Amino acid sequence: MSALSGSYGWTDTLKRVHYGPGCVATALPKLIQTLGVKKGLIVTGRSLSTKTDVVSKVTEILKAQDAFGGVFTDFGQHTPVADVNACIKAFQDAGADFIVGLGGGSPIDGAKAAMYRIHEQKGIPPPPQIAIPTTLSAAEYSIGAGYTNESGEKVAVSHQLLAPAGVILDAELVLPTPTRLWISTGIRALDHSIESLYRPLVSHPAKILCYAAMTDLFKYLPLSKAEPDNVEARQKLLIAAWMSLWPTKWEQYSALGLSHTLGHRLGAKYSIPHGITSCLTLSAVVAVQHRLASPEDKEYLARSLFYLGEPSTGSIDGDIMKLAELVAGLVERLELKSTLREYNVPKEDLTKLAQGSDDAMEVLNGIF
Repeated sequence: MSALSGSYGWTDTLKRVHYGPGCVATALPKLIQTLGVKKGLIVTGRSLSTKTDVVSKVTEILKAQDAFGGVFTDFGQHTPVADVNACIKAFQDAGADFIVGLGGGSPIDGAKAAMYRIHEQKGIPPPPQIAIPTTLSAAEYSIGAGYTNESGEKVAVSHQLLAPAGVILDAELVLPTPTRLWISTGIRALDHSIESLYRPLVSHPAKILCYAAMTDLFKYLPLSKAEPDNVEARQKLLIAAWMSLWPTKWEQYSALGLSHTLGHRLGAKYSIPHGITSCLTLSAVVAVQHRLASPEDKEYLARSLFYLGEPSTGSIDGDIMKLAELVAGLVERLELKSTLREYNVPKEDLTKLAQGSDDAMEVLNGIF
């Protein structure tokens, strides 16, 4: 179906996105009142809890609202299922009725996975989540979640009610986020915006937002690397991540493309951070779209050059290849370029990772 026809709606649950430096102080109490919830469990990561004052700031806001139900910090990278189960127990032991997902994609996705299992086990709607991201991975805008099972494989779940009920984008809270983590998850947001140009079920207006996201990611990621304390640059990037994966009420789950697929396989098995997997795969995946994408999707990809202020090569295929080069150049400029070999991925594992896809095998060979 063409992106120029269809329908559009928000997710079932999202009530409000609050954004702006320092906004958490007023936004969190407003969302608690809007949702009519009483006690929240903060779900976050160990580093954020032990190495920054971010968790303590959010804790104090909840305590002032008499809504603090504790802190769960045991979500590891790629969301192991054991951590999901431990989170459910902490939620139930606290007598909580909502979650504050605070951090990157692992705690926010982990909270969604825990909510889904509560829904599955008890047959009740998933508890609401207020998401406060401190990276640019954009997990807070999807109805899907992923966790890693006991075999080290990624498991995906989705439900309309898994989308957070509120999102708070506060650039002051993300200043402690390490620069490498911050900018690599910015490439993850770029991955969202580019793959949304050719994945199914994305509307034309949402694709135009992806172009805006790409423009700001190309502009502000290098600036944020050069000036880690630049609050305005960080706020611009938080909003760009929002535009890269604009919240939509999906009639069915729309999976992202080959870059994300390979990233999930690599991340779960070899513990490569999601931002870094996008740094590895995105440019190579864009390069093969001149052969894989539909004529309409190829036009959307080629049009990216206009929004990035780059001249056309004179052909759609040439423009797609140039976009791939621009992505590779940005990754290199941010000093994030690497190979699968550097992350100890054995050459003999590539066939299994490709899972019978010649295109996936071409990408993996190209980044080994």
